[in-house]
Amino acid sequence: MSVCLIYFVIFLILSLLSFFMSLNFMSLDYSIVLEIEMISINSSSVVMSLVLDWMSLLFASFVLFISSMVIFYSYEYMSGDLSMNRFIMLVVMFVVSMLLLIFSPNLISILLGWDGLGLVSYCLVIYYQNVKSFNAGMLTALTNRLGDVAFLMSIAWMFNFGSWNYLFFLDFMSSSLEMEVIMILMLLAGMTKSAQIPFSSWLPAAMAAPTPVSSLVHSSTLVTAGVYLLIRFNFCMGDSVKMILLFVASLTMFMAGLGASYEYDLKKIIALSTLSQLGLMMSILAMGGYVLAFYHLLTHALFKALLFMCAGAMIHSLGNCQDIRFMGGMIDRLPLTCMFFIICNLSLCGLPFLSGFYSKDLILEVVSMENLGLYVYFIYFVSTGLTVSYTFRLIYYVLSGDFNYFSFQSINDTGMVMLKGMLGIIMFVVFMGSSLSWMILSTPYFICLSMLMKMMTLIVTLVGGFMGYQLAQLVLSYKSKSLEFIWSSMFFGTMWNTPYISTFGINYYPLREGAKIYELMDQGWSEYLGSQNFYFSLSLWSKFFQVFHSNNLKIFLSLTVMWIMFLVLMII
Repeated sequence: MSVCLIYFVIFLILSLLSFFMSLNFMSLDYSIVLEIEMISINSSSVVMSLVLDWMSLLFASFVLFISSMVIFYSYEYMSGDLSMNRFIMLVVMFVVSMLLLIFSPNLISILLGWDGLGLVSYCLVIYYQNVKSFNAGMLTALTNRLGDVAFLMSIAWMFNFGSWNYLFFLDFMSSSLEMEVIMILMLLAGMTKSAQIPFSSWLPAAMAAPTPVSSLVHSSTLVTAGVYLLIRFNFCMGDSVKMILLFVASLTMFMAGLGASYEYDLKKIIALSTLSQLGLMMSILAMGGYVLAFYHLLTHALFKALLFMCAGAMIHSLGNCQDIRFMGGMIDRLPLTCMFFIICNLSLCGLPFLSGFYSKDLILEVVSMENLGLYVYFIYFVSTGLTVSYTFRLIYYVLSGDFNYFSFQSINDTGMVMLKGMLGIIMFVVFMGSSLSWMILSTPYFICLSMLMKMMTLIVTLVGGFMGYQLAQLVLSYKSKSLEFIWSSMFFGTMWNTPYISTFGINYYPLREGAKIYELMDQGWSEYLGSQNFYFSLSLWSKFFQVFHSNNLKIFLSLTVMWIMFLVLMII
């Protein structure tokens, strides 16, 4: 029996167990903190802490379920790989790191999972060993290290409380200076992990990883770790921190929506849609709706995992081609995969009554009720319209029209293992939104809006879909071929230049200054006055002393004669 199937069965069983435990804990309003003493020396004990409550257990069940389906899917997708077992073990390490982060109430053990995610994600991004993968892996690792530094500093600040179990201090120490500093550091850590502005550039770059990894990373593991951490810390988030987070997250949501509308790489479009949804979660969290943020986190995990799996099946069929301009007419060749793809995309748009609708529509209606000014309202609804726009553009490019790849091809839905992996998730994409709303929201939200504001979400969705369709047609039309270059090279198409800022901007100027310093100092005045000067001086003196030592008898006699002459002159 393959390693894939073994881990698939283990993760699936653990997922079911965790899910039913979370239901039990939710109904009883019950939580357990376990402290396992690892080692004790002279009254100093090293304790491993675990927190079991409905939130951690429910999230863990989703992570385990999605990873079980992804591992099963990888059995066929990675079948041509020479080191498939190594790949599966890396994925398992990735999931274990995430579970350690989910269940830890202790900053030290969270750091183990946090750093584990960063390290294993680097190994997975550089899995296909080429220059692009290495650059993407380094960008991912270094950006996440910034958050790790903030995490380490917050651990140092927790010395003020005498314990690293942050759950004990969230309520009654929330107004202290130490907790405010820790919260700012945690905000920085969460923003780097969840790729908020200005740390957004690593998320599309991480698409160099194999598609099953992208499915796992973008649904329930790496990028959601920052959101989950801030959900845990939301009780001590001050007003100023909330305002900063709201502003940054809403801008990220808008920027990702614009960027995806200009992108042609299939995986990068889906990655930017993840970034947009992360901005949505972070901004509603900044408004105090941590339960809503968690709810959207779970529904988003389901349809985003399946969306990447569908994209992977298409890429796999097309001989690893990811450019949507080479696709088209896929619905005739991969009908079942394309059906899953359409359902996931419609769930992402918030079409009634798929799982994405329940969380997204509720978030938008809560925002409409809040008294937060025109900026927040405007950017939320424009970002929602952009989501529908790039989704319909993607569907138009991939599914309709003529097939633009090789004329000699035989593409069909015969990958039964991949299809079974996708079938495992599709029912949850359709039904899990309503089920989670009944479970998580014990008291229904009472939304009181005017008719126009109530219909605003639907209007924006329809307008966005129409715009996406029209723009795709405009760029594809023969009259507008010259638009294609302008379209893809504009400021908006480059995520507001964040990739250049975080790579070219960071590398170019230090390297240029280093070259100048090397030219002027190391090869310039410091060389002239320093090492070269010492060399010439020592050479000169050594030559002089060499002459002196070689002719010492002559010099001695000459000095003796000179001394006698001096004495004679003095006597006279």
